[in-house]
Amino acid sequence: MAYGDGDATFRACGGEAGIQRLVEAFYAEMDTLPEARRIRKLHPADLAVSIDKLARFLCGWTGGPKRYSEKYGSIKIPMAHQHLPIGEAERDAWMLCMERALAAQPDYPDDLKRYLLEQLFVPAERVRVVCERRASERAERRESTPLVTFSHETSKETAEEDR
Repeated sequence: MAYGDGDATFRACGGEAGIQRLVEAFYAEMDTLPEARRIRKLHPADLAVSIDKLARFLCGWTGGPKRYSEKYGSIKIPMAHQHLPIGEAERDAWMLCMERALAAQPDYPDDLKRYLLEQLFVPAERVRVVCERRASERAERRESTPLVTFSHETSKETAEEDR
């Protein structure tokens, strides 16, 4: 069975325990890599929930049990990140953390590591595109919204009318 077929990727990763080790290594990289400083700041100080969410997500994403939806409900990865300032630099930093975390997994065959990096780039890029689109839309709305100013006299008149 090839990676991507059924639960082949999940099993090749070592099941839930193997994915948990990968995710812990991923966040250890994020904590230490200078290139990841900006994306680390997008996370809470305590990474326990972030680790849990990513490990649960990757279980289902690799063809294993849908642990994320069991605890947190359904997710659309790009929409879940749309409020964050994620561009190419942040996407690349995330991918670097994953590349280094994968390199640290002695039980993962090299072809699995390559496969996961190629496949994980797809949602990482989708997140970047959605985040940049949302940021652009927010900027356009701010630019098109007229500024309303009140003079001191207007405020006094309104205050008197409100009495």
